[in-house]
Amino acid sequence: MSIFNLKSSISSAERRLSGHDPQKQRTSRRQRSDRGGSRLDLAVRAHLDLLMSGYAQPRMRDVCTKISAHCLAHGLKVPSRATVYNYRTIAKTTPVVSSLLPPEVRSCLYNLEGVVTVPAHQLVFHCLNYGNIRAMSFAASMPWLALFQAGRMRGWRPKSRGLLDAIERGRAQT
Repeated sequence: MSIFNLKSSISSAERRLSGHDPQKQRTSRRQRSDRGGSRLDLAVRAHLDLLMSGYAQPRMRDVCTKISAHCLAHGLKVPSRATVYNYRTIAKTTPVVSSLLPPEVRSCLYNLEGVVTVPAHQLVFHCLNYGNIRAMSFAASMPWLALFQAGRMRGWRPKSRGLLDAIERGRAQT
């Protein structure tokens, strides 16, 4: 008998690739039904949105202190510090109605027609990547959360990304 048994190798590969390995089914755990979604209570999310809204970025230590005091006062589960930090990336930014935007900013949204709502972070991304100086100035005046979330997006041009970094650094100094 040789060490290379082609038939058994093919049959084990078929079992692995078909996803019906009986041994794996016994040892694998069931996935959570809420996988991929936030497990934060709606009231906690609403209060976090309130704490994180505004022009200037709040100190995260203060946000954690205030949210824990709010949760204890209302009998809610206190989120961990990491959860509060991670919430910044998924928090809902205020949607902006395209018909209320200046014409320079509307021209950056090249693929939208009519009256639509655009998430603020998407608007910052398009203004800094595709806009003129007026659109860039408009983006620089957006709330900090929109700038933060726009910075997490992919597809930045290097000079535009540098401009976003400069805006965020300038805000941190004030």
